[in-house]
Amino acid sequence: MRDNALAKELIAMGHEAHLVPMYLPLQLDEIRVDEATPVFFGGINVYLQEKYELFRRLPRWIDRLFNGRGLLRAVAKRSHLTSAGEQGEMTCSMLRLEESHLGKEVDKLIEWLERDGKPDVMVLSNGLLAGLIRELKARLEVPVVCTFQGEDSFLDGLPDQWRDDAWEEMARRVRDADALVSPSRFYADMMEERLGLAAGEIEVIPNGIDLSGYDVEAGGDRIGYLARMSHGKGLGLLVDAFIHLNDRSLKLAVAGTMGGGDAVYVADLKGKLEKAGLDECVEWYPDLDRTEKVKFLQSLAVFSVPATSPEAFGLYLIEAMACGVPVVMPDASAFPEMVGSAGCGVLVESGSAKKLAEAIRGVLDDPNRRAMGEKGRRAVEDRYHVGAMATGFEKMFGKVVSK
Repeated sequence: MRDNALAKELIAMGHEAHLVPMYLPLQLDEIRVDEATPVFFGGINVYLQEKYELFRRLPRWIDRLFNGRGLLRAVAKRSHLTSAGEQGEMTCSMLRLEESHLGKEVDKLIEWLERDGKPDVMVLSNGLLAGLIRELKARLEVPVVCTFQGEDSFLDGLPDQWRDDAWEEMARRVRDADALVSPSRFYADMMEERLGLAAGEIEVIPNGIDLSGYDVEAGGDRIGYLARMSHGKGLGLLVDAFIHLNDRSLKLAVAGTMGGGDAVYVADLKGKLEKAGLDECVEWYPDLDRTEKVKFLQSLAVFSVPATSPEAFGLYLIEAMACGVPVVMPDASAFPEMVGSAGCGVLVESGSAKKLAEAIRGVLDDPNRRAMGEKGRRAVEDRYHVGAMATGFEKMFGKVVSK
């Protein structure tokens, strides 16, 4: 979503921009900026070419069949079938691209970029793509910017024999970039430490959203959650807090996506709610489109995604703020610099269902709740909208191109 919004705004500012999908087709709740751009390094092709020599020599028309959007989406829904070991091996292969068996995929990307018009600058959407930097710079002779978006949780989840290698290789590769960007100061500081970079080496440009349609309504009456329905985003913690509140007059509304394996996790949470006699007080909204998402947020009295893993930013938070919904978030990760400075909600000790419940109750009972939400809206209008993000990137592009 961040990359699509950024590309659209840069185009609106008079620049030419293309959004190039890697591995899988983009899953967006808004119109994609460039529907004609093909998928590169399609997940099926990458796997088969790295594993089996035969697929490195097959004609490209067969590669295009494996890059079919429907097929890639179907495989993505079964991502839990890929072992952690295979994920680790493929991650290291992508970071050590010159040593991999993916030369055909590199050639296809470079040829497309040259044919479509050599860019003035390339932006990699996350550090796991840093293995491309050397090839892009050498063959296209353009500066490359690498952004960070939460790579730590993926890398830390790899098996031991791959995790350390992947971190070490990414630390080497990102140094080849002409600029490094983080969406928050928290994440910039953390990645500088973990990658052995100098303090201040990563520039901070906050993410932003397109505010069209995100209007502040009179206010709803539900406790709301909007993020991936997973343990790392703290959905289980919010369910435990709701059970702790033990108030059948309250409603909990849960929206978001479910990846591989999340359905089992959600089923367990539903069983816990049923056992507590609160299952009828909880409503579930999977896979909302943009219009449905805004309507959902406008129906909330308070919003919380009590993430238990480090969050680089959290677009869901500024989406709720844009709708004037007061928030209850962990006093950790990027949330203090977003919520604390805006005064749009309450920060609570991370990992405590009891304290989360108390904070939610406090906001629900606060007579100044609406004013709290309006502060969040003003913060988004000031610094978390797509125009501010695009202007930040435009200035940074000017610096790297001028070098």
